[in-house]
Amino acid sequence: MSASLRRWPLLALLLVPGAAPAGDFVPPEVQFSLQHLRPEEKARAAQALGPLEELPRYQVQLELDPKTRRVTGHLRVELRVRNRPMEGVHLRVTPNAFDPRVTLSDVKANGKPAKPQHLEDNSLYFVPLATPVAPGGSVVVELDLEAQVPRASPSANSLLGALGASGGGGGDYGAFSAADDFMSLVGVVPLVPPQDASGDPWTGPSGVGDLALYDPSNVLANVIVPAGWKVHVTGVPMGEVPQRDGRVRFSFAAGAVRDFPVFASRGYQSLTTTVKGVTVESHFAARDAVVGKRVLQYASDSLTEMERRLGPLPFKYFRVVEAPLSGGAGGMEFPGLITVGTSLYRGVADPNSALEGMPGMEQMQQLLQAMGGDTAPLAQLGKTLERTLEFTVAHEVAHQYFAGLVGSDPIHSPVVDESLAQYTALLYMEWKYGREMADQMRQEALVSAYHMLRLSGGKDAPADRPTHDFQDSLQYGAIVYGKAPLLHHFSRKLIGDEAFFKGLRSYVDTYRFKWTCTDCLTRELAKASPPHAKELERLRVRWWKETHGDEDLGKPNMGALLGAGADGKALDPETLKLMEELLPGLLGEE
Repeated sequence: MSASLRRWPLLALLLVPGAAPAGDFVPPEVQFSLQHLRPEEKARAAQALGPLEELPRYQVQLELDPKTRRVTGHLRVELRVRNRPMEGVHLRVTPNAFDPRVTLSDVKANGKPAKPQHLEDNSLYFVPLATPVAPGGSVVVELDLEAQVPRASPSANSLLGALGASGGGGGDYGAFSAADDFMSLVGVVPLVPPQDASGDPWTGPSGVGDLALYDPSNVLANVIVPAGWKVHVTGVPMGEVPQRDGRVRFSFAAGAVRDFPVFASRGYQSLTTTVKGVTVESHFAARDAVVGKRVLQYASDSLTEMERRLGPLPFKYFRVVEAPLSGGAGGMEFPGLITVGTSLYRGVADPNSALEGMPGMEQMQQLLQAMGGDTAPLAQLGKTLERTLEFTVAHEVAHQYFAGLVGSDPIHSPVVDESLAQYTALLYMEWKYGREMADQMRQEALVSAYHMLRLSGGKDAPADRPTHDFQDSLQYGAIVYGKAPLLHHFSRKLIGDEAFFKGLRSYVDTYRFKWTCTDCLTRELAKASPPHAKELERLRVRWWKETHGDEDLGKPNMGALLGAGADGKALDPETLKLMEELLPGLLGEE
């Protein structure tokens, strides 16, 4: 790696307007990062986290070679030692949880060579210190990295291909993969995982659900890409500088972020708008420009509605990036940035493409005709996909609050943030379109997910459990995204809208920038409605700890799953029988 890549262009950054010190001295690199926060949020972050200059600091240098799918780079991380003497630093590299994709070398800890220990968790490393550092001191770890990025699934751009043969393939959902015109490098930057009360790092990804979440940190990043490529990360853009060899260096600064994903694209277009001082960007493949424009509108609408009820988000920039996700993922969330699957863009643009490659295609055509003739089914499918796209965008925007702002453990307790993001997306549909649309989406996105699990032979399970305790992604999705969010629906029915929204807003305000717990929301709702405290807790136990899915949601049957045909009439027995015969093929179980 060239020596020039290792040096942060500090002199150039010092020329950035607004970077001059004011009042107590704050290191310049921290000042750059804090430009990412909206002015009023800096004080709130400091109140929750302490001095912002004492947050973990990352300086990231990366070079991307899309042709060879190779990444090289250098990382410098500085940590303030807090509660107990530090004997070493844990680093998580999530891509290595699935294959040995990222290699660390030339590791130094406080200036001395160190040999990282690869722990039983394949994504976790321990960098020992030559001498323990006492609380109040600091630790600096530097290292080089090299990564070989696997090819993206060739079917990730189609809806059925993205879902996988069984309706959800798991793994990393294409988060670390490369296509001809797109590189998704989630996890390429080694980050320090949070610790539990005993000082042990949180558990890494299991192949089901999310990958990781970290303590709020400050980040400076340089990413060099070939000419014609663009870089998408969270943070404030600090400039694009052409290099002597024709490549381009993109620089970013991010403050108080819980993750730092890296993406790069070629041939993408962009649209931008503003929501109450937040710059909202939509980045998409040129062929998907029509849908990309609508995605920008959905993101802006979601942000507007959620800020009105849940309070402001902390960042000045919010980005939506089209990405070729796979394994059943419609989108992925990161602080200040979300991705939405290419399969949704293409499916909405051409509903017929959503059926390409479907098992039992001939039978499906018979079914579609039975449900409404030759043209109505595709029109109906198009409307369903459009609702799904908007709901997905709203779900990912809601993740900016849960768990981007209100932090929670996505591996040990995924139900905390996923259920709230899902229910907040329902609330968004209600706020924008009315209660009837929200009821319809609750049936389509939540109840039907659970019924599909049961019809496919899957079993009900407690929702409040680690990701690795679920049988597969299908069960995980049905329980965590389908059944569990209904706790919030019935809590709201119990205490009424005024108390529910008061408690929800109090939850966000109380835990912003902090870590929450599995019953923290229930406690805030109980404060808003004290007479219902015991019943609220009983609801939480019932919906999250126990298994009453069939009793609470009704025993699954195809009629309940499909509702009515396109003409609004109930499906006839022959159509239902055809669908029941087709179901195993749709789920890849033939």
